[in-house]
Amino acid sequence: MSHTALQYLLAAIVVLPLAGAVAALLPAPPGLKGKSPEQAVLRHGVTVTGAVLALSIALAAGFDHGSPARMQATTDISWIPALNIRIHLGVDGVSLPLLVLTALLTFLCALYSYFKMPSGPSPKAFVALLLVLESGTLATFAVLDLMLFFLAFEMVLIPMYFLIARWGGEGRERAAWRFILYTLLGSVVMLLGLLLVGIKGGTFDMVALATDNGSKLSHSTQLIAVLAIGTGLAVKAPMWPLHSWLPDAHTAAPTVGSVLLAGVLLKMGTYGFVRIVLPIAPDGAHTFAPYLAAFAAVGIIYGSLVCLSLARKGAKGDLKRLIAYSSVGHMGFVLLGIATLTPTGLNGALFANIAHGLITGLLFFLVGAVKDRYGTSDLDALSGRTGAALYGKAPRLGGLLAFGAVASLGLPGLAGFWGEMLAMFGAFRPAEGLSRPAFLTFMALAGLGTLLTAAYMLVVVRRVCMGGDGGSTRPQTAGAGENAPTDVLSYEFAAWTPLVALTVLAGLWPAALLGLTDPAVQQLLRGGN
Repeated sequence: MSHTALQYLLAAIVVLPLAGAVAALLPAPPGLKGKSPEQAVLRHGVTVTGAVLALSIALAAGFDHGSPARMQATTDISWIPALNIRIHLGVDGVSLPLLVLTALLTFLCALYSYFKMPSGPSPKAFVALLLVLESGTLATFAVLDLMLFFLAFEMVLIPMYFLIARWGGEGRERAAWRFILYTLLGSVVMLLGLLLVGIKGGTFDMVALATDNGSKLSHSTQLIAVLAIGTGLAVKAPMWPLHSWLPDAHTAAPTVGSVLLAGVLLKMGTYGFVRIVLPIAPDGAHTFAPYLAAFAAVGIIYGSLVCLSLARKGAKGDLKRLIAYSSVGHMGFVLLGIATLTPTGLNGALFANIAHGLITGLLFFLVGAVKDRYGTSDLDALSGRTGAALYGKAPRLGGLLAFGAVASLGLPGLAGFWGEMLAMFGAFRPAEGLSRPAFLTFMALAGLGTLLTAAYMLVVVRRVCMGGDGGSTRPQTAGAGENAPTDVLSYEFAAWTPLVALTVLAGLWPAALLGLTDPAVQQLLRGGN
């Protein structure tokens, strides 16, 4: 595919959701209303996100897979000459998988919402916010100017705030405020770091700064920049101990909000470390790498222990909250891989990013379905004698939940395995100049985290799928009312099947993703040269 065609594809991928958001707020044309205006606007959301997904697949198909380290589909035009800010877009092997993942998850959320709209205000506002959120996330992975990156990074905050505050469940307003305050405060600090890099480096162009590889930035400037930018990115990642906004946000958010928050928004933070911090301020990144790895290792253990506590009988643990805390642990592996500053660790981090998006997105879809059927996601209620017992009452739903759990714990042959393994391999032999004994300790803690993850995930499967707190594996007979749930519905099957298939595909054929990321990672570590 020609360079011009790829340019237009990437620009359309970023802009189309914004145009769709504006169109969603307008009255539906008479011939497209269907049964109701609400149905028309939800169908509009499916159409726009489907078109964006098709364009992203076309971009991936036209991408030169023989040169994934080279920026492709680039657009570079002046926007604010006085500040030397340019509209610079492009994708390489690092950003392309995240772009496609975002388009896929947003389309599946729009499809799911068409049949199961969250209770709340007007569907028009819901669809418009969903599309603005998609545009901001796609732009984050596509822009190559520091100021545009910041604007795109911030663009997702307001839509997610309203999705939680207006369409969420119990405690939604408090959760939404915590989300916006934490992320905004982190972003203010990050902006100062980005401005420092741009002013001292003489440009806001990320490719030019990466090519300079920090040569125009003094050591002290790099230290300050990495600390400031890293703090903002760490809040979004989420890195322990800056994670405390996440469980409340996930617990209160509607199902599609949780899917996008875990599957896409968390990746913006880790992507920023790889795209900005490592190549632009390598000395500062090297100095702070052991601290990042230490926080990551603590996060892995902390997240797993909290999940074990929530999973035990009598803890009144919420299943959505448990999956949220599991994200703290899983994203800890991503941060650990980044902190090794090695190709192996970075490839593991990028692979784990995609795997977490697929698997945790699926898990939040499944937990939402369980909550819809039983009116609760409380583990004690779901595992009681009159609880879910999914193997007997809804075997397909139970089987999918078990699949998501074993994928999340890193079963070999599924996507969750490779990223975590490569991150630990990277910690086994970190970059030159980093303390190997310290990183071996972090690797051992991460290995313990995998065992704890297996423990709490199997406890969840035993309690929710078998019922009766595992006292009996005999299928329970469904009663009346809420205890006679339907199994997987056709629209749920359509929304979940791609995630299951890609989880298996990535697990069996990791080279498809690693072949894209590895050359780009090697180049980033060399400073874009």
